Amino acid sequence: MSRSAVFLDEMGVGPLWRLRRSGVAAVEEVVAEEAVAVAVPVAVAEVAPVAEIVIAPVSVPVVAPLIVPPAPVPVPVPVPVAATESDDTAWFDDAPPPPPAKQLTDAEIAVMDWDALAAATAKCTRCDLCKNRKGVVVGRGDRQGAWLMLASSPSRGEEREGRALPGEQGKLLDNMLKAIDIAPETDVYITHLLKCRPLDEAGQERLPTEGETAACRPFFARELALLQPRTIVTLGQMAAAGILPGEKPVRGKVRQLGDAAVVATYHPENLLQDESGKAKARAWGDLCLAKSTHAGRG
Repeated sequence: MSRSAVFLDEMGVGPLWRLRRSGVAAVEEVVAEEAVAVAVPVAVAEVAPVAEIVIAPVSVPVVAPLIVPPAPVPVPVPVPVAATESDDTAWFDDAPPPPPAKQLTDAEIAVMDWDALAAATAKCTRCDLCKNRKGVVVGRGDRQGAWLMLASSPSRGEEREGRALPGEQGKLLDNMLKAIDIAPETDVYITHLLKCRPLDEAGQERLPTEGETAACRPFFARELALLQPRTIVTLGQMAAAGILPGEKPVRGKVRQLGDAAVVATYHPENLLQDESGKAKARAWGDLCLAKSTHAGRG
């Protein structure tokens, strides 16, 4: 044991072990502090240096926080599903076309009332005109009227509006009827022999075929039976010829269809294009003939 250690041991002063921040304790500092407190009368120069006692730094293991893994999320097990059709619409291309509308027979049409007749006319498939038509034009007016105004087939404007004789044609016809003291709003029914507009491959109007005329005839026949008019005024040459097939129409002559008198005149569209006024003068004579014939049957 060194002399310094003996002196310290005799004075009851032992080394004080203190953990410094740096982890290393310098003995000289501890001894100095304790020596001052005891006040030993010994020259400092006589005290041999105290052997350095080095405390090795203590390595404190850093314990990582315990991380508990989350409970495993159950993964759904795919359940085999029976094969179904795709959600897209590709299947529609392979679907069978809807069944065509039922073609009505003449006997079925012959017992219809007004509403059923109008509905059946709008959905008619009795001829090929139904494939390319843009619309169907049904009759309009007083369903108990004594006067029937009859055209041949719808024009482009009538097909577009779905109404017989609209626009300027209708206004002119109204004025013609008023001229012979007939109220156009009452006692008058307007219709066509054909309910669809006949067109050729180029989209131009054409005369109806015999098959188209025959297919549409039951609708007009039923209108005639429900209306039971006293006087029929045909508008245009085609209507005059079509109402009585096989009989040549003549203006100024009264013909007969059942109990109804038939008088032919010009179509309002032809009168609108008449710049000379001659056709309008003749139409006035036709209307006067129809008026007198109608009155004689009253």
